[in-house]
Amino acid sequence: MDKSFLIFLAVPLFFLMAFMEFLWGLKIGKNNYRINDAFTGVALGLISRFPTILNIGFQGAVFAFAATSLNLKLLPADSIFTVIFAIIMYDFCYYWMHRMSHERKFLWATHVVHHHGEEFNLITAMRQTSSGFLIKWIFFTPILIVGIPPQVFVLAGGINLIYQFWVHTEHIGKLGWMEKVFITPSNHRIHHAKNPEYIDANYGGIFILWDKLFGTYIEEKDNLKPLYGTVTPLRSFNPVWANIEIFWQMLRDSFYTKNWGDKIKVWFGRTGWRPADVALRFPGNPNKIPLKEKFNPPLPLAGLWYGRIQIVIMPLIAMSIFFTLGDQVQIETITFGLFIFTSAFTTSMVLLSSKFALWIELLRAPAVLFLIFQTSLIDSALLASNLFAVQAIINILFIVGTKIALTPFKPLNN
Repeated sequence: MDKSFLIFLAVPLFFLMAFMEFLWGLKIGKNNYRINDAFTGVALGLISRFPTILNIGFQGAVFAFAATSLNLKLLPADSIFTVIFAIIMYDFCYYWMHRMSHERKFLWATHVVHHHGEEFNLITAMRQTSSGFLIKWIFFTPILIVGIPPQVFVLAGGINLIYQFWVHTEHIGKLGWMEKVFITPSNHRIHHAKNPEYIDANYGGIFILWDKLFGTYIEEKDNLKPLYGTVTPLRSFNPVWANIEIFWQMLRDSFYTKNWGDKIKVWFGRTGWRPADVALRFPGNPNKIPLKEKFNPPLPLAGLWYGRIQIVIMPLIAMSIFFTLGDQVQIETITFGLFIFTSAFTTSMVLLSSKFALWIELLRAPAVLFLIFQTSLIDSALLASNLFAVQAIINILFIVGTKIALTPFKPLNN
């Protein structure tokens, strides 16, 4: 019981729209795409789908139990009113999930990934967490309890998430009357802003009405440009660290703080709160990094082109996995997920200009070819298998070619 299939269908359109936004930005001289920021967003989005398709966690089981055993059947299953009510109720529940995800530490840990990006474009919408399944069921189960049919629940969730895609852009200004009712690019820019004047506002998914009703609405000001990212920046393109950063901080603080009450409060306290003793021992450094400064380390030309190649190939591979799930056994899907994960990890190292990254890929890529063609773990006839093989070969040729091209020519001594 999940909206992933609707999202999979929309993914090609998402990438087309992002590419069109990129071209438009170039045309008007306001391009806000960087390969490091964009690749990280794409990689995090692709990785985030695997916990769902592998049924990791108990979210689906909770939803199924609520729909069958706790269903109050208050709504007719075949009424258009039920569909409309489901869309509105889903967004109401989304508002509270989203708001609590900014106000409570454990929930923030599952959501922060979406806010790390320091550019604001359509790729930002793809920047999704891999741990959201830990808490989402708490907020959305009531929708099934009141009697929303499972298929309508899935439809409402898909519509909610797909709607949110288009509002992640800087190229659309204020939209008149729509600003009063709906989430728009203008009021969603405020949600992603880290300016003190804007922070923690505009939580709705489709409707801005909830924010106006519960006092969390802030309007975009013409004289104050939003600055994007988190107040304490991630300063990394590593998808693993992006997903575990806050979890690791909570674990460390809980271990080192001396007060037993604080050991628990660390996990459920407000987002900015930390025990005084560990805050002194492990101080954060948000004030040392200006809000306007973006994490954009220098990248050699070879690293730039390597990133460009991966940002094209990896979505094609991921879509081939998602659309052929019926042809795969679970071990193949798990292995494909590991291939995507390790490829994203090595590429992030390249984008961080790690001197070991390309050498690691020279080990990873042949290992992928070996697993595909020399073991029975994966069916080599699958489309995803072939695309992974193509990626591995391209990466090997690129790295070897780059190493040769950059090696100084030394004439032989006679």
